[in-house]
Amino acid sequence: MIFLRHGQSEFNLHFTATRRDPGIVDPRLTPLGHEQAARAAEALAARDIRRIIVSPYTRALETAAPVARALGLPLTVTPTVRERYAFTCDVGSPISRLRADWPEVGFHAIEEIWWPAIEEPAEQVEARARLFRAEMAALDDWAHTLVVSHWGFILAFTGRSVMNGDMIEANPTDAHPEQVIWKHH
Repeated sequence: MIFLRHGQSEFNLHFTATRRDPGIVDPRLTPLGHEQAARAAEALAARDIRRIIVSPYTRALETAAPVARALGLPLTVTPTVRERYAFTCDVGSPISRLRADWPEVGFHAIEEIWWPAIEEPAEQVEARARLFRAEMAALDDWAHTLVVSHWGFILAFTGRSVMNGDMIEANPTDAHPEQVIWKHH
């Protein structure tokens, strides 16, 4: 399967420059982030993707949308692949708002408030990654899955830091990383 980290968000732009939380709730993509999403759609057009799983954060949905259009696939939204809740940007949008903003996307069986109320410990994100690994490994066609996710979740699943708009392949039948180093490279 392929992980695609969402394109550059308004949060990423400001945080990278200042190393301070700019206080942006559920940020959208920047123009560069939209370009990264378009490039990902081009790169993935030749791949045999049959399923797109995406986090409910706006930045992930905006990244996944052009890929879904290019491949003619629906988006499967799940909070399991969301970011580690640690900054203001990790406050999401309520499902009712997401449904209004994304009427073509199904938000089935997701609670109205789907993000945690307090900072999420690293161990909890790693537990979510282990759960997702088991769910994906149980599928016969996991190799044809694209997961549009976030730095923290991809790190917890693969043990590797991925930049905005970049992709990394992962095999869910492989062992979970022995150690995850929570440091942005």
